[in-house]
This record gives sequence, C-alpha cells and structure tokens, in this order.
Amino acid sequence: MNTKSVISHIENWIKEYHISSLTDGYVIGVSGGIDSAVTSTLIAKTGIPLLCVEMPIHQNTIQSQRSSHHIKWLKNQFPNVSSFETNLSGTFETFKAEHTNTNQRTELALANTRARLRMTSLYYYGQINNYLVAGTGNKIEDFGIGFFYKIWRRRS
Repeated sequence: MNTKSVISHIENWIKEYHISSLTDGYVIGVSGGIDSAVTSTLIAKTGIPLLCVEMPIHQNTIQSQRSSHHIKWLKNQFPNVSSFETNLSGTFETFKAEHTNTNQRTELALANTRARLRMTSLYYYGQINNYLVAGTGNKIEDFGIGFFYKIWRRRS
C-alpha cells in the first residue's frame, strides 16, 4: 500500500466534504484510542479548524493521559487545532440515579449510555460552532454491528 497516497486521498476527501457542507470546521471526541488519534490527525493535516473534545466518564487514567498527550501534540504541530475537556461523569451519575429499574441488561445499557452522552455533547458543540462532527468508527462498528453517528448541517 502506498501510505502517502492513501493519506493524501483521505485529506482531499475531508477537505471536499468540508467545502460542500458549508460548515466552519470539525469537532471530534478524542478518547485516547487509535481511532480518534488517527482521525484527528488526518483532519488537523488539512488546515481546517478542528476542535478536539475530551469527555471523560470515570475514565481510566491511562486513557485520559493518552488523549491529553495526543491533543497537546496536535496543538504543537497544527495551528488550526483547539481543545477543551468536559467531564461527563456527573451527568452520567445523574442519569443513573434517575433510572433505577435494573435487570440483566443494565450494565450493557449503561455502557451504551456513555457513548450516547458523548455523541450528544459532540452534536451540541458541532451545532454551536457550525462544525461537522467527525466520526471515529472502527471496523467492528462500521461493518460488524452496523452503527455509526454523524451530523451534517448546511448554512442557511
């Protein structure tokens, strides 16, 4: 595989999608994992404004450190990158306290709730900044179980 050619192709696609969407940039959740690291780097390389959001929910310290280090590296490499953290642990705990019906599926439902709280937050930041939400779906999500979240909003 010609890696440089693939990277160039993806960067061009990101730029073209941005132009056709009539938005002002991208927002991405940076988790400390490989998917968000690769996607955020590819977007940063385009020069298009990129807002990186850390959204811990009772996060493992190692994951938090990886996401913080990656964002720091991005900001040192690319002037178009900005960031902030919004800790969603309290929001998650409030949600749990309001939903006291428990059964054998509760743990899975709560695991999925974490992803949806983060998704909702990214939609919010996308909307208020007129940014596209960049997805970081992996092979399993895209082809295995078949779900993925994204938002697209045109300027009026």
